[in-house]
Amino acid sequence: MKSSRYELVLKQISALIAGETDETAVLANVSSALATAFPEWLWTGFYLVRNGELLLGPFQGPVACYHIKKGRGVCGSSWEREETIVVPDVEEFPGHIACSSLSRSEIVVPMYSKKGDIVGVLDIDSPEIGTFDHIDKQYLEQLVSVLKDIL
Repeated sequence: MKSSRYELVLKQISALIAGETDETAVLANVSSALATAFPEWLWTGFYLVRNGELLLGPFQGPVACYHIKKGRGVCGSSWEREETIVVPDVEEFPGHIACSSLSRSEIVVPMYSKKGDIVGVLDIDSPEIGTFDHIDKQYLEQLVSVLKDIL
């Protein structure tokens, strides 16, 4: 069951990051923990707000785009709208950025600092259509809230 997998990985991640303060190290291990817990996903990682755009951060998966402008693709749209976006079929998302032709569905969750500013996004791609739903949204939003103290 997907919920129980999320509950387990959230506990693992909370223990894994406890006391750590380096953003890059934490995000690297979080992307690895998620990719290990959900090996069926294609790409799991972070884009961080740097100099007015999203810049590729720690990730697991095939090579990815380096820079994404605000409002472009799913990641840039999530940043601009300040909301989680679940895309059942990336071919139907206007302006989708195809970093990998293997990506078929996607979820992007904005990440906030303690001050409430968006500092990046968690981006997850699947090679299957319709992978992500409200359960993924709920648990991944919980996950990024755990990261607030480090970002």
